[in-house]
Amino acid sequence: MQNKKILLVEDEITLADLIKLNLTIEGYEVLHTENGKKAIEIFKQKNPGLVILDIMLPELNGIEVCKQLKKLKPEVPVLFLSAKSSGNDRIEGLKSGADDYLTKPFNLEELLLRVQILNKRFPGIEKEDVYTFNNFEINFSSFEVQVKNGQKIELSNREIHLLKLLISRENQVVSRNDIILNLWTPDENPSARTIDNYILNFRKIFEEDSKQPRHFHSIRGIGYKFTAI
Repeated sequence: MQNKKILLVEDEITLADLIKLNLTIEGYEVLHTENGKKAIEIFKQKNPGLVILDIMLPELNGIEVCKQLKKLKPEVPVLFLSAKSSGNDRIEGLKSGADDYLTKPFNLEELLLRVQILNKRFPGIEKEDVYTFNNFEINFSSFEVQVKNGQKIELSNREIHLLKLLISRENQVVSRNDIILNLWTPDENPSARTIDNYILNFRKIFEEDSKQPRHFHSIRGIGYKFTAI
């Protein structure tokens, strides 16, 4: 089931009220804050399915907020709103982990369309959800995978987050750079081989033949793709 909760982080009250009204009319539940630090607290407590985030915010700017949110739940899409429209500003926003970038002033219909598109691209996996495919059961809360014989395998924190990221983008190629931006801090500097090792472990767990994978695919020179069927 799609998560209809949206966290709106915007300190222009008139604009925030207008966005909130239109999203509510479309059937979304909108959680609003004007403050970057408060946004992180709400995100942890309320588990929204999408975040609309201004860049210029009091206490903590949107770039830093986005980085922290993506470490907590990389599969939740973030849409930046910003008066900064240069190419460098867009690149900085997307490098921080954002999934889309809309410059002010903008058309409300375009904002609603982008929200709709992001919700389709990222159907959302709740922290408490249990995801099943091909007789495997993944518990994202306990970090456990129940395999076909009933045995349970415990995954590390980074493994479960990588698994969530790939599954949330089912049938889409996720680049190595995107994975690194979402799951590692800038000073950790993991190699491509590090991610390869995680994928190899997933194949050992989920594939009947790890040398001919059906679910966890390596796309040469680009990244990885998960397919459930």
